[in-house]
Amino acid sequence: MRRLLLTAIILFGFGYSYASYVFIPMDEEQSNHLKAYGIAYWVLQNDIEVDWLLNYRGGSFMFKYYQKFENELIIRGVSYQVISDAQSNQIVSDIASPSSNTDIMRLDKFPKIAVYSPKSKQPWDDAVTLVLTYAEIPYDVIFDDEVLDGSLPQYDWLHLHHEDFTGQYGKFYSSYRNFPWYIEQQREFEASARKHGFAKVSLLKLAVVKKFREFVSGGGFLFAMCSATDTYDIALAAEGVDIAERMYDGDPADPNAQEKLNYSNTFAFENFYLEQDPYEYEYSNIDNQFTERGLREENDYFSLFEFSAKWDPIPTMLTQNHQKVIKGFYGQTTGYKKSLVKPDVVIMGENRSISEVKYVHGVFGKGFWTFYGGHDPEDYQHMVNEEPTDLNLHPNSPGYRLILNNILFPAARKKKQKT
Repeated sequence: MRRLLLTAIILFGFGYSYASYVFIPMDEEQSNHLKAYGIAYWVLQNDIEVDWLLNYRGGSFMFKYYQKFENELIIRGVSYQVISDAQSNQIVSDIASPSSNTDIMRLDKFPKIAVYSPKSKQPWDDAVTLVLTYAEIPYDVIFDDEVLDGSLPQYDWLHLHHEDFTGQYGKFYSSYRNFPWYIEQQREFEASARKHGFAKVSLLKLAVVKKFREFVSGGGFLFAMCSATDTYDIALAAEGVDIAERMYDGDPADPNAQEKLNYSNTFAFENFYLEQDPYEYEYSNIDNQFTERGLREENDYFSLFEFSAKWDPIPTMLTQNHQKVIKGFYGQTTGYKKSLVKPDVVIMGENRSISEVKYVHGVFGKGFWTFYGGHDPEDYQHMVNEEPTDLNLHPNSPGYRLILNNILFPAARKKKQKT
């Protein structure tokens, strides 16, 4: 009897020898897709590797079984299965089959995450910080001081919050110039520019954007949404050119600014035209405007491309989902004209009916970047000062899953299959 009891204690302590792995399905059987990513991140924080099963049941996760992992899965409400060594080996064998468009990506560290965002409250929320908080994934908030002081290299992954890097304050002048939040933002940004020795906010933001470019070139991963995508490229293309009118920086814009743009500086876009009317709520023709799109909420969708898991693992990781057709959603920058996307950029999501690109990825130096058009995947047309989305109502959001795919990307290295 004592021997049987001792055996039971040993088996319990090691998490049941016949039940050696946790399998988290990411197909329609998952009760909370978003928190599942948080579990994967938390397991990495506990120094246990996670296998990301690309194109296998929606991009499922698998890792060694420990009782505390099962407890956490229960607490967070994430669907899971406890499986044996034999079952795990069978999954690995199925994935390795040459006839299967599947692969295993080993996640072996937790990425250190930074969000570039003003420290003061903004009259809009941010989808990335919403989903990081909901998924219980930790992050640091940094802004111009930290970027210019050289803090970026300590991070693996950087998100650019809803931002205007052209120094035109989101081009909200026409509608919001008399609102307290707009006046305070302008005062705050001008003070920051003076602090760092810049005569204009546009010059401050250019210096920040160039630091971002250095971060990516050195091996970092940059993720941006909404206006932080096109204004990033516009700022780089307009280096040395004044594109901001008097109400934004105190002097008129260069009348020949368009002809002076340098598209070789940009990540994603080329041959675009600036929107030079300071009262127009748009930066350039990169974005598909409301009147151009001709869509309504009920027929606005974009499709994810399917990539080869074994030969194109990076875009495969970034498109893992339980749905391949995703609801569209607006932002100040909603989607990109396909004709203005550089030919070496990987298009991962597109509305072909209007030639609108929604989700793109590229390589720069040793690092990677991803741009995702729109503001909030579960709020079709988010307004200034509107309440933030409650993700408790959207635990299976395929649009938010695309954000979290990017979070795990820096942790990945391809697993070598046994021969």
